[in-house]
Amino acid sequence: MAEYKLEMKNISKSFPGVKALDQVQLSVRPGTVHALMGENGAGKSTLMKCLFGIYKMDQGEIYLDGNKVEINNPDDAMLHGVAMVHQELQPVLARSVSENMYLGRFPVKKLGPIQMIDHKKMNQDTEKWLSELGLSYNVKAPLSSLSIGQMQMVEIAKAVSHDAKVIIFDEPTSSLSDKEVEFLFKVMGDLKKKGVAMIYISHKMDEIKRISDDITIMRDGTYVGTWPAEEMTTEQIIAKMVGRELSNIYPEHHHSIGETIMEVEDLTSIHEKSFRGVSFSIKKGEILGFGGLVGAQRTELMEGIFGIRHLAKGTIKVHGKEVNIKRPRDAMDAGIGMIT
Repeated sequence: MAEYKLEMKNISKSFPGVKALDQVQLSVRPGTVHALMGENGAGKSTLMKCLFGIYKMDQGEIYLDGNKVEINNPDDAMLHGVAMVHQELQPVLARSVSENMYLGRFPVKKLGPIQMIDHKKMNQDTEKWLSELGLSYNVKAPLSSLSIGQMQMVEIAKAVSHDAKVIIFDEPTSSLSDKEVEFLFKVMGDLKKKGVAMIYISHKMDEIKRISDDITIMRDGTYVGTWPAEEMTTEQIIAKMVGRELSNIYPEHHHSIGETIMEVEDLTSIHEKSFRGVSFSIKKGEILGFGGLVGAQRTELMEGIFGIRHLAKGTIKVHGKEVNIKRPRDAMDAGIGMIT
């Protein structure tokens, strides 16, 4: 067996006006979780998209089990045993859970000279893979019936179902509940026992310290180094990510709070199971945080304010004047922006 399940050597990638990757290295041992870390913009996702064939690298070599491979597109990647759980989900909401699981690789059966999708096998296989993650979703239900966290779990099951040698997890827990995170970590532990190599991208230090065997750090599109996870403290990881020692990770800021800028009163969605009777105000120079479990309707509330979702009742005032928001353009005209 080769020492490394995956090796990426001297990977470079440029876009107009920027060199995103410059001679980056990555070596992942079989049966390990390898954390890939760096600040936003360090090149982590770009490197993984080169591995998965979404981007074509300008320079460099990829080896799997010691053999050099050419990966020109995601189909090539999956044929070579590389799967990826993407940070940005792109589900087909109107189709079933099983159809999303097997999108692009539907099992077929022959009826004389005609080939047809074998829905029975697809549903059975989907139930099998979901059950391995401890999930019991209705595989025939439209994907839109699931929460964002549940859709993420379907995406993870899809990656596992490829029987991959290497699985890339790009911030997979960003939309998961604690229970779903525990399921994921259990699955990753089972995959380790099977010799699968996993690349794990996350900014959550507690997760990195808990599940990682090795840590590779990138900075500004370059390779900083690789270390055993057990030898690295959180402070050391952060210092190598930003290129300097941080004496105070959370520095105190002083600023003054001004007059009330926005008031929301009794905001209620037209959907019965969404947000109801929400009221709050926010002042100039203030950051107002919204907390809650996955599915608590925080995002839906913000989309309602921004005109993406329809409201049953409620008022929104900006600088004391009531505004009528029916679409995002109305919100923008009122001086409201939204970063999704």
